[in-house]
Amino acid sequence: MPLHFALDDHVATVTTIDRPERRNALNLESLEELHTHVRESVSQGARALIVTGAAGHFCAGADLTELEDVSFTRRLAQVLDHLATVPITTVAAISGSCMGLGMQLAVACDLRVVADDARFAVPVAKLGLMVDAWTMDRVARFWGEGAARAMVLAARVLDADDAWRLGFTQQRGTLDDARALARSTVGLAPLSQAGSKIGFDLGWHGDRAAFDEAFLRAWSSSDLAEGQRAFTERRTPRFQGA
Repeated sequence: MPLHFALDDHVATVTTIDRPERRNALNLESLEELHTHVRESVSQGARALIVTGAAGHFCAGADLTELEDVSFTRRLAQVLDHLATVPITTVAAISGSCMGLGMQLAVACDLRVVADDARFAVPVAKLGLMVDAWTMDRVARFWGEGAARAMVLAARVLDADDAWRLGFTQQRGTLDDARALARSTVGLAPLSQAGSKIGFDLGWHGDRAAFDEAFLRAWSSSDLAEGQRAFTERRTPRFQGA
């Protein structure tokens, strides 16, 4: 199996890309497997999802030995959009190569933990292809437009120091640090997290009605009442997502 999936106490889910012979580059088969694991994470009650790679690399991109036409990129867009919009917090644990499709996976996640040896690139100008507008938007937002243009137009390779300096990563560290970050999110209010994710992407999806619905649901939820009680009683709230 090119990917591994584990659910830890229905709290944190780890999806590991394991194709070391291709530096974890994804083909259509492994892309579909990733999509299946993400859907299973939500259906099995996970509250956080970690995407990472095995053998020292996150993901070196698409497997160009099997990439034949634009149909792969269309399916990729669907998988990435689903990953970006799942109603739980997602964390990319990045080491080694994070390039091309790897960068797309990284920007589909909510948070990023980056190891010191991480390297980032969007090498489309070296290959004569393009990434979609969704990717361009998120790379520019998460890196800043100057860094995004350097990677896309000048084929610049950035490193972990750049990722930290420019705010692309929220924490420097290893997979264990990513697990700790993911676990720190699971006790927080699920409706607040899910609704806020819709709000962050309003500029792209433009689904104001969905955001307004999530906003009203959070403000009328039992979780809000529990949060208020816990604050008054000076204890940790026990959120149920309702």
